[in-house]
Amino acid sequence: MANGIFIHPRQEAFAEGVQALQGLPSSVISDVMGRLVGTTGLHPVNRSQVSVCGNAFTVRVRAGDNLLIHQALDMLKPGDVLVVDGEGDVSRALVGEIMMTSARMQGALAFVIDGAVRDVDAFETHQFPCWARGINLRGPYKEGPGSINVPVTVGGMLVNPGDIIVGDGDGLVAITPAEALAVAKKAHDKVADEKATIEDILHGRYSSAWVGIALKQKGV
Repeated sequence: MANGIFIHPRQEAFAEGVQALQGLPSSVISDVMGRLVGTTGLHPVNRSQVSVCGNAFTVRVRAGDNLLIHQALDMLKPGDVLVVDGEGDVSRALVGEIMMTSARMQGALAFVIDGAVRDVDAFETHQFPCWARGINLRGPYKEGPGSINVPVTVGGMLVNPGDIIVGDGDGLVAITPAEALAVAKKAHDKVADEKATIEDILHGRYSSAWVGIALKQKGV
């Protein structure tokens, strides 16, 4: 530690958990986790559909400063999702095309930035998924302080180093490695149930009787 800068060892990836959660909708995962998990206020900057499932590599920076993000780029490994707590500040972009290109060459899968980004056309061109709170052409400072591989908060969601990040057009969820397999099982079951419900609707078999029961229980 020096001058308010903390750099901690990276967490090992849990490949089995990533594989189990791959392709599952973020909304379904949130549902089976009690509807208490998930980001708010972060949106994909890509215009086309994007999705990701990978390991969180976390960074916390001062608003408008990306010095520690540059250091994190050199530490990324294939399958990582760079998750940056930028204090929700959108007055300056924390990442852009150059940093995205560096991350791609390291094998990173996506950026999650609770702050602003720029060069959004490049993210679309290279199909590199990026979720952010905003867009701003103004560049950042490079002074610090900051921390790497520490718990962070993005979009109101706690993310620990090594958590599995699942993201799509609806948002992002973070799952601890210890919960990954159980959450994946519940989510796959819910996806099957939802597909069956849609089939019932399409074939005129669906009943909304539960709504009336719920209202009656509430005294309506």
